[in-house]
Amino acid sequence: MPRQTVPRLILASASPRRRDLLGQIGLRPDAIVPADLDETPLPDEQPQQLAERLARAKAAHVHPDHPGDFVLAADTVVGLGRRILPKVETRGQAARYPDLLSGRRHRVSTGVAVVAPDGRMVSRRVTTIVRFKPLSDLERDAYLAAGEWAGKAGGYAIQGMADAFVASLNGSWPDEARLPPRATATLSAGRGLPASKSA
Repeated sequence: MPRQTVPRLILASASPRRRDLLGQIGLRPDAIVPADLDETPLPDEQPQQLAERLARAKAAHVHPDHPGDFVLAADTVVGLGRRILPKVETRGQAARYPDLLSGRRHRVSTGVAVVAPDGRMVSRRVTTIVRFKPLSDLERDAYLAAGEWAGKAGGYAIQGMADAFVASLNGSWPDEARLPPRATATLSAGRGLPASKSA
């Protein structure tokens, strides 16, 4: 008889922060396999819907190359009303975001998807409402100069300088909202992720 192998855990994300957050709930990926997909929103797609759709798409994209393994994917979308603030790639784009978010509420939505070895998928989305304080020109300029905006949805990551911008929030702390621990742990357990994957 062929020897039965223990399913591995594949993280379909290159984000070091997501890997760290996964470790905080006792899960350690065996491999990191980013999914390079078109993240363009569909017509009339809401930010929360986009987050979950992309998480599912990334998990589905990676799983065929890792049959018999668990695949976990997540995607975070920052929305200002119906407007989606995508990942920032240039300083020019980054320069617009502080003015958009200053003194206003926005939503940080994360979709999480888990594919089991048998190919069944479950997903969930979690949304945190964040309000930034009014930002001064000095704060804007310092943040842009630091470069923390690069590659971040909404142009910020809360574990850095943007922590000082948060006036209030409703939901998970925004850093954890990028990989919500309770939702991730529940989905993983629900798909039978073995305890041997714990750190």
